[in-house]
Amino acid sequence: MSDSSPTDRVHELGRANSAAFSPLYQQIKGLILQGLDRGEWKPGEAIPSEFELAARFQVSQGTVRKAIDELAADNLLIRRQGKGTFVATHNEAKVRYRFLRLAPDDGRQAVSSSQILDCRRTKAPADVAQALDLRAGDVVVNMRRVLSFDDMPTILDDIWLPGAPFKGLTMESLTRYRGPVYALFETEFGVSMVRAEEKLRAVVASDAQAGWLKVDPGSPLLQVERVSYTFGDRPMELRRGHYVTERYHYRNSLN
Repeated sequence: MSDSSPTDRVHELGRANSAAFSPLYQQIKGLILQGLDRGEWKPGEAIPSEFELAARFQVSQGTVRKAIDELAADNLLIRRQGKGTFVATHNEAKVRYRFLRLAPDDGRQAVSSSQILDCRRTKAPADVAQALDLRAGDVVVNMRRVLSFDDMPTILDDIWLPGAPFKGLTMESLTRYRGPVYALFETEFGVSMVRAEEKLRAVVASDAQAGWLKVDPGSPLLQVERVSYTFGDRPMELRRGHYVTERYHYRNSLN
């Protein structure tokens, strides 16, 4: 971005949107997103108050509040009563599993655990490169893990990440880490996953998948292919998961 002032940037956004009108609060939302993308406010940190942001962008506090409301609804910001507004982090319990929509049939919260099976740097296959907006043959990190609930293997994940932003991600670092992998991506590599798109289909377990998930070969599985994006709609992860749904269902809310 240029060195123009925040007010100039609001005016520039307004001119850019003159043909297709964008409300002022949406323009402020865009400027806050740019600050998040630049790392001006880190995950878990407080952003300036509505009063400070209103003064910075020379708009009303109501306009800033509406922009922040939308960012909070998108789980990018978290309001804390009496404390302020904070950048969402995947270390937060509310955000930690927001991309995982598998729910137990009995409604009981299960204890989760993760086993890393492999992590290596390799050349991107054509389909992975396309999903991550890379060139075929670019270096990617490929990791595989099993996610268990109450010690029952439930999800086998194949995860692909662009090599450059995740330089230094190794089997050893993943094995040592005890939190959610998205929190590791935030704290160690500065990559926040802020939204995702998924495709689902019914498949049967291969011999290898059946071995890791402790089911019979040919058992029904739910295949979930997810592309996760960071700020600026940049794809940062391709994840292909195979889910055992004997005691679980895939739940989504449609508005």
